[in-house]
Amino acid sequence: MNLYGIFKSAHSGWRYLVLILLVIAVIQALAGWFGKKSYTEGNRKLNVFTLISAHIQLVFGLVLYFLSPLTKGPTGEALYRYWKMEHIALMIVAIILITIGNSKSKKITDGVAKHKAIAIFFGIALILIIGSIFMMVKNDPSRTFFGIS
Repeated sequence: MNLYGIFKSAHSGWRYLVLILLVIAVIQALAGWFGKKSYTEGNRKLNVFTLISAHIQLVFGLVLYFLSPLTKGPTGEALYRYWKMEHIALMIVAIILITIGNSKSKKITDGVAKHKAIAIFFGIALILIIGSIFMMVKNDPSRTFFGIS
């Protein structure tokens, strides 16, 4: 297996960890926000692990961006445009939102407000990621929503 194959497999597998952590973090944050619960050390750790996993995924993705033949095709074709521009832009915005949400939650002292910040920023990031997955399936017929690529 070449370097491209290794990073493609890592990026493809790591996405499940990122998605699972992000979904759990958003659910916990919503429950804490609407349930007016205190912000615990467990919440903080989950949010940091989600942040770290998303940044690791970004590193895998950036390496792939420069190695992948899918980013070298003509931008006029939907498949190449998606991989060359749309996917990376949406993922970077999602990771920026996760980073901002985690940072804001650290500066807030009220537990419910911490949950609210996480719920909003991580939630928008989750929506962007899921939207990007739908765009991927639409633009690349060889891919499925949860299929291994």
